[in-house]
Amino acid sequence: MSVDSTPRVIGGRTFDFARRVAVMAIVNRTPDSFHDRGRTFALERATEAVRSAAADGADWIDIGGVPFAPGPEVSVAQELDRVLPVVEAARDLAVVSVDTFRPEVAKEVIAAGASVVNDTSGLRDPAMAAAVAGTDAQLVICHSLAAPRTLHPRPQYGDVTAEVGAFLRQRVALALEHGVRPDQIIIDPGHDLNKNTLHSLEITRRLDEIAGIGFPLLAALSNKDFIGETLDRPQQERMPGTLAAVVFCVLRGARIMRVHDVRAATDAIRMTEAMLGWREPAYTRHNMS
Repeated sequence: MSVDSTPRVIGGRTFDFARRVAVMAIVNRTPDSFHDRGRTFALERATEAVRSAAADGADWIDIGGVPFAPGPEVSVAQELDRVLPVVEAARDLAVVSVDTFRPEVAKEVIAAGASVVNDTSGLRDPAMAAAVAGTDAQLVICHSLAAPRTLHPRPQYGDVTAEVGAFLRQRVALALEHGVRPDQIIIDPGHDLNKNTLHSLEITRRLDEIAGIGFPLLAALSNKDFIGETLDRPQQERMPGTLAAVVFCVLRGARIMRVHDVRAATDAIRMTEAMLGWREPAYTRHNMS
């Protein structure tokens, strides 16, 4: 497994992904997100969620204005109206990421202070790479098969991990061709995005192969259906399964974990870092006198 040992400065903060894991909180200004179901759609609720996530230990905050799943059309203007005020609220508290597949939105949010563009379409529109090139922003390249907001029933793979890895390598090459620097690139295998539960489990089991591509690896698996189906747990009862998956992914090379329950995930991640010898305890009193 290859993890880039060169620290990255992202949003004015330094991250050594060889020995640290960034916790990415999720704040969606959408009425139809799969987990929060509009809980933070109202601007006041979204800004409250930003402050709470930062207080609970989030290093990054990922702001979304349009879900990946099928749903009503959201215009560029509507998406910007949803995300820009939250970017402004979050930019002094944590690294700000915006979950978008639109280059027009990417340009605006970078100008407003976002340091990461999280493209779940995996550069379906190559103009996204051009929007990030020449800036200090990071670009998350995520694997998916269908265009965002598009139904893709019964996805088929021969070897899902190998195919996801090949896709990511090809899209990284595309980004580089459009002027994105290697030190701006992050990859994400896209758990559950056009994948069934068996696919997501297989990718997780072999996540070290994806990490071996050589770029910081983001895993976005919080409360997803592959966890619910594996454990037979409804949407709001998936935290223990999520935490198990988070720790497993860190051990397999993930270095940015995108999560809903920030405090619990942060504790699990920081404890994992300590057991790996990457982090000192917050204090030591037990049997020390």
